[in-house]
Amino acid sequence: MLKKTNIEEKLRAQRARINGEQNILEQVQRILDQEQQKEDLITRELHSGKEGDFNDLDIPKLDPGRIYHLDEIKTICIDYRLRFLATRYFKGKIPPEALIEIKALEKEHHTALKGFKILAPSKLFKLENPDDPLLFAPIGNGYYYLIHKWGNDLHPLRRLLVLPFRNLLNLMITVLLVSWVCTRLMPMGMFTPEKDPASFWLIYMFMFKMIGGIVIYYGFAAGKNFNTQIWNSKYM
Repeated sequence: MLKKTNIEEKLRAQRARINGEQNILEQVQRILDQEQQKEDLITRELHSGKEGDFNDLDIPKLDPGRIYHLDEIKTICIDYRLRFLATRYFKGKIPPEALIEIKALEKEHHTALKGFKILAPSKLFKLENPDDPLLFAPIGNGYYYLIHKWGNDLHPLRRLLVLPFRNLLNLMITVLLVSWVCTRLMPMGMFTPEKDPASFWLIYMFMFKMIGGIVIYYGFAAGKNFNTQIWNSKYM
């Protein structure tokens, strides 16, 4: 009633089973190798940071909430003293999650992304000396697609703290206000026995010249510039 065991058949079946498992392992290894090659290509593209203003993406598939125009990015850079530069200047580490987002986007749109840019504070860039990051990819006509955001959020008072450096007018107003406060705090008796308005404004003018001179000296010595000039500048 029972069929006799053919050892040769069992041996062949065992070989087929092992080879089948081996093929599965080889397939998994090939997939992993392909994914690693994709990551290597993306990493090289990020490090090279080649200039580009267009990626062939299927617009209807994009998330509208992640699409920003260059004018909107420029305004935020000026308000918060940030820079919007090619990824080759970025000295921070781009997280693996960003690579995953890029691979998913490339797979969905059947393309290879290029022209990556990052929005971040100046200290996160390797700037050329004549001196919370967001990764973007250009999609044409001045529009950029936000791929990934990482790191910590900016200080809630950053916009107010960098307001004096937005432009020359803001800096002048700040110097005038600081000079007025310092003059009000200064004991008038140290300079004149008279406490009339004329004496106050005279001391105020001296205070304004002193503080203005310090600001100008520091600005030139440290190579500083206004937000409107540095937002997309690769120079210190």
